[in-house]
Amino acid sequence: MDRLCEATLDRLPATVERPTYDREAVTTGIVHLGIGAFHRAHQAVYTDRILGEDPRWGVLGVSLRSGETRDALSPQDGLWTVATVDADGARHRVVGSSTGMMVAHEDPTGLSIRLAQPEVRIVSTTVTEKGYSHDPATGRLNEDDPDIRHDLVHLDRPRSTIGTIAAGLKRRRDARLAPFTVLACDNLPANGRTLRGLVTRFAELVDPDFGAWVAGEVRFPSTMVDRIVPATTDADRAAISAAIGLEDAWPIATEPFMQWVIEDDFSLGRPAWDTVGAQFVADVAPYELMKLRLLNGSHSTLSYLGHFMGHETVAEAMAEPALARLVADLMVEECAPTLPDLAGFDVPAYCASLIARFRNPALRHRTWQIAMDGSQKLPQRLLGTIRDRLAAGGSIDRLALGVAAWMRWVTGIDEQGRPIDVRDPMAARLRALADAAGPVAERLAPALLTVGEVFGADLPGDPRFTGAVESALDRLLRRGAEATVEAMVAEARR
Repeated sequence: MDRLCEATLDRLPATVERPTYDREAVTTGIVHLGIGAFHRAHQAVYTDRILGEDPRWGVLGVSLRSGETRDALSPQDGLWTVATVDADGARHRVVGSSTGMMVAHEDPTGLSIRLAQPEVRIVSTTVTEKGYSHDPATGRLNEDDPDIRHDLVHLDRPRSTIGTIAAGLKRRRDARLAPFTVLACDNLPANGRTLRGLVTRFAELVDPDFGAWVAGEVRFPSTMVDRIVPATTDADRAAISAAIGLEDAWPIATEPFMQWVIEDDFSLGRPAWDTVGAQFVADVAPYELMKLRLLNGSHSTLSYLGHFMGHETVAEAMAEPALARLVADLMVEECAPTLPDLAGFDVPAYCASLIARFRNPALRHRTWQIAMDGSQKLPQRLLGTIRDRLAAGGSIDRLALGVAAWMRWVTGIDEQGRPIDVRDPMAARLRALADAAGPVAERLAPALLTVGEVFGADLPGDPRFTGAVESALDRLLRRGAEATVEAMVAEARR
């Protein structure tokens, strides 16, 4: 089978959407850090849809770690296929918004020089929660992070996300160029404000005057992004390549739903993403909170519990009636009451749409994938909701079960005594605490609650929280996830 590339686009079936603009006329207006599946199924698709009207916004994709994506897509002229799948089948689109790809560690100096080019007006990020070198509980820069320490001394060849952004900004300041806008697209609370604080603090450590310039001149709009994008499998590659009649080494299968809410605060202009479905608003915070708590919080809870119940995918886990009911009740009873009023927004309908999205049988979103990096995700997805519920005097039983399931997860042993491949930047530390405590809730829960980067200083001192988590963990350890979920749902119905 021939390879997908610019020369073979005319061989695609008529049903496959493809770039209708002149790709040679597209210039790089955006540099995106983190060219994983989510970016390529979300921001790159929005951008692909506007390039016919405004070719100034092509995207230079940058991987901060591996060259795998670049190496797969370079022979394809930076083209890839996005398959939108549901129970009715699949629809395919070849995306052409990439103007090139780089691997940061191969040429960090060259990357910072590219960031300083005048035509680059936006630097965006999807590097996951763990990619920001910060303390998830406080949102502050981790100044002891080895990459941050390196970059403070060697800003000419940065390693971290924060250092890379700062290096590009410093070159622009030194050249008396206006700064690019920094657009965070990860699941961080107030992601723009958080990233502003991290970059500003780093800049201050480099040079106080540079820090003042960043604080006063650089725009960091917040965003809310939403699309479920599983990791690509060999089965996806085979099915998508067969559907388009060409080999695609790195396609993506994703759901039909796609949402992007963006604070309208750009210093050097922006693409007209709103003409293709994005929404520009004055304040992203309510939308972001809604998504983090209703979608992400329930997704993590569902994934830990579903994995312990033996389910590889989210859709399989949602086929368990008690687990599906627990997730729905978590959204409606414990998460939704903490949300601010969104005028005209139907929260119950949104919750119902999430349940339908989780049930999508064509989307093989692995529970293990969602469970990754839990120490970075818990503060945003569950613990903030818990704090608000405690402040209001509300129950936290289902939220506490999600936290307890994470605690069970980081022991590294499942309910059948088999090892769990725990992928987390704090995995070794968490496992050491768990091993020392043993599989007994009254020892394990207090041991893990000492991790201040996750739980902060307040929650470990609140007996309402510690008692609920310890009780839920005890149930999980003694009775297992299935019996615990069934009992909690039954108790709620009495």
